Amino acid sequence: MSTRPVALVAGGSRGLGLLIARELGRRGFQPVLWARDAAELDRAVLALKDDGIDAAAMVCDVSDHELVEHQVGRIEDELGPIEVAVHVAGVIQVGPLSSLTREHFEQAIDIMQWGPINLALAVVPRMRARGRGRFGTIASIGGLVSVPHLLPYSTAKFGAVGFTNGLRAELAGTGVTATTVAPGLMRTGSHLRAEFTGDAAAEYAWFAPGASMPLVSMDAERAAGKIVDGILRSRSIVILTPLAKVGARIQGVAPATTAAVMGLAARLLPSGPGEPTATIEGHDARGRLNSRLVERLTTWGNRAAARNNESAA
Repeated sequence: MSTRPVALVAGGSRGLGLLIARELGRRGFQPVLWARDAAELDRAVLALKDDGIDAAAMVCDVSDHELVEHQVGRIEDELGPIEVAVHVAGVIQVGPLSSLTREHFEQAIDIMQWGPINLALAVVPRMRARGRGRFGTIASIGGLVSVPHLLPYSTAKFGAVGFTNGLRAELAGTGVTATTVAPGLMRTGSHLRAEFTGDAAAEYAWFAPGASMPLVSMDAERAAGKIVDGILRSRSIVILTPLAKVGARIQGVAPATTAAVMGLAARLLPSGPGEPTATIEGHDARGRLNSRLVERLTTWGNRAAARNNESAA
C-alpha cells in the first residue's frame, strides 16, 4: 500500500496529463498513470522519477468500462483509496466536416465523453462511501464554444462538460466534488500527436502555430498548476487562458455573435477535397507541409513536445 494519498490520472502518459501527474506528485500524492500505450507509460514513469516522483502506471483504455472498473479495483487493492481522479485522455481530430467520418465521432465520444463517465462510475461510488474525494474532467473551451474544423472534439467535450457539471450537482453534500476544467490552447506539444484529415498539411499550418505561440497559447506547466489547484479546492469550473474566458463570456451573453464569428472562421479555414480522406498524425502532416515559417512559429510547441513525451510517434 502507498504511504501517500493516491491520485489517478487517466491519460497521464504525455502532454497535459503528464504535467498534472507531476504537479500532483510534487504536492505529496502517489500518481497512478493510465494510458493505452505501455511504452509511453514507461517513458512517463522514468521522466517523473527524474523529478523525484515515484509514479505507478497501468495500461487502460478509458472507453472500456469493464477494464476501467477492474483497474480502479486493482489500484485500491494494491495502493490504497483513490483520493483524486482526473480524466485527461483525449484525441484531437482536425479537419472540415466533409472530410470526417462517423468513426471520427465515435472515437472522440468513446474517449472524451464515455471516458469520464466510465471513470466516474468506477471511482465515485468508492469515494462517496468514504465521504471524501475529488474528481476532475479536463474538457475544453471547445466544450463551451463549438470550434470549426474540430467538430468531433467539440461534440465530445460538450458532453463531458454536461456530465461533469451534473455530476457535481448529484454529489452535493457527500464530501465528493467534481470539477470541470475548460482550458484554451496550451503549449503541451499536442499538435504533433493531433490527427489531421482533409488537406492535412494546410490544417496543420493553422492549428500547430495556434497551439504553440506564447501570445495565443498558455504555458502548460502553469496551466497544470492552476488545474490541480482548482480540483483540490473543489472549484466547480476552471477556465484557463484569456481567450477562453472571453469566448465563454461572449457565448453566455451573445450566442448569436459567437456563432457568427465561428462561421466566419470556418470560411477562412482550408476547405479540403470535399470527401473523407486518410487521417494522419501531426508528425506526418508537419513533414508534408515542410514549411520553415511554420517551424519557426511552432518552436515553443516543439520544445514542449520534447519535454512532455509528445515527440515519439
